[in-house]
Amino acid sequence: MDVARVLGAFSEAVARHDGRGLAAVFTPDGVYHDTFYGAFKGRDQIASLVDDWFFRTAEDFRWDMHDPVTDGRILYARYTFSYRSILPEAEGGRAMFEGVAIMRLEGDLIADYREVANTGPAFVDLKFAPERIAKLLKRQGDELKARAEMAHHLA
Repeated sequence: MDVARVLGAFSEAVARHDGRGLAAVFTPDGVYHDTFYGAFKGRDQIASLVDDWFFRTAEDFRWDMHDPVTDGRILYARYTFSYRSILPEAEGGRAMFEGVAIMRLEGDLIADYREVANTGPAFVDLKFAPERIAKLLKRQGDELKARAEMAHHLA
């Protein structure tokens, strides 16, 4: 797998508002688990995530992948990500995140994408009300607790 090509195509597709370009680096039944919007399965839904969700409330996306590591089955990459919000309360502010992308691979394509992201600072950048931040962070916590791998921690 050409990791630099896949990660470059991934990041560049989002930046240029190209949902089909992002979907092309996924398997036909691939899943993108977005921190904000949930799971998008299949290339049509993944394309929709970019075209109908990301750009509905933001513009000027920038996504850089750093320090990728893979064993051929799983690919990890630290990332920095930002966008300019067009939500009224954000007053044109740039939301910035740092995270780790976790991708399960099938050949040269991504079969499953999920991330661990530090979203708190971005919520403050966006000038979200404390109640809204609490609601978003609770949802992220609920999704974490619902994963099978967390069952042992909840017992």
